Amino acid sequence: MANRHKRDTNARRFPRASVVAAPLALLVTAPAVAFGVLASTPATSDPVAAPVTRAVVSLAELKAQRDTVSRAGSRYEKSSSDPGAKDLLRQQAAVAKKQAQRATQQAQKATLQAVQAADTRLWTTAPLNLWSAPQDDATRFGVTKSGVKVLVTGRRSLGRVELAVDGKSRWVTAGYLSEEKPEEGAPGIGGACTNGTSVSSGVSPNVVAVHQAVCAAYPSIAAYGTLRGGGGDHPLGKAVDIMISGSAGWDVANFVRANYAALGVTYVIYSQNIWSLERGGEGWRPMSDRGSVTANHYDHVHVSTY
Repeated sequence: MANRHKRDTNARRFPRASVVAAPLALLVTAPAVAFGVLASTPATSDPVAAPVTRAVVSLAELKAQRDTVSRAGSRYEKSSSDPGAKDLLRQQAAVAKKQAQRATQQAQKATLQAVQAADTRLWTTAPLNLWSAPQDDATRFGVTKSGVKVLVTGRRSLGRVELAVDGKSRWVTAGYLSEEKPEEGAPGIGGACTNGTSVSSGVSPNVVAVHQAVCAAYPSIAAYGTLRGGGGDHPLGKAVDIMISGSAGWDVANFVRANYAALGVTYVIYSQNIWSLERGGEGWRPMSDRGSVTANHYDHVHVSTY
C-alpha cells in the first residue's frame, strides 16, 4: 500500500510541472513570433507600407514579459515543495531572460537597419508628433511641420508610420504623408449652402458657421444634429453632429480641424478619435470604447465650438 501511494503521489507531481512549463514556453517564444510577423510584411502599393498584424515589440514590452516570468517563478518557488517543478521553473525563467535579451538585440538591429536603409521621402500634410515607438505609451520627441519632406523607412504598425529622423527611429500617425506636395494653407471656407439643410435656431454663431462651411464644401451631407438633451455642448447650442461615415467622414473631420480658428472650433471627434485645440500639437488621439457605433462617433463627426 505504501509503494502504491508513493507512485500515485509522483504521478500527480509530474503534470504540475508540465502545466507550469506550457505557459512559460509561450512567453519565451512570443518575441520571436512578433519579429517574424514584422519581417514578413508583404509588398504593397501604399506609399508607406502595409499595416502589420502585430505591433513592433518595444523594449518596455520585452522587459515586462521577462519580469512577468521571473515573478511567476519566484511565487511558485515559494509556494511549491515540488523540487522537479522548481528546477523546471528556474530553467524556464532563465531561458525567458535570454530570449528577451536576444529579442531586444534583434529589435535594435532591425530598427537600425530600417533607418539606415530608408530612401523614400514623402510630404507631411499636417503637423505630426514624433514618437519613440508605435505604442500608446511611447515618448514624444517634438513635432514635425506640415508641408515638409520626411524620410520613411517603410515600417508601419498600430496606426503609426516609422520615419528616420537624424539617424533615429521616430513614429508618426499614419494618413498624413503624401507623395505630392500639399497645397499651402488650409482648405478654404466659403460659398453658399444650397442643399436645403439647416441647424436649429438658438445655437451659437460658431455652430452656424460650421454648418455653413461644411454644407458648402460637402453638399451631399443631408443631416446635421444640434440641440438635444443630456450633457456636453449639445444642450448649450455649442455643438453639431455632421452625419457622415467612412473615409468621407475623415475628409470632413480634417476640413473642420484645418479651419478651426475661423470656425471657433474647440474640438472634433470622429471614428473614436479626438482632436482638441488644447492639445492640438498631439494630432488625432484615440479614445476609449464607449460601446456602440454612434457613441464611438463612427457614423458622424462631432464638432464642439466656443
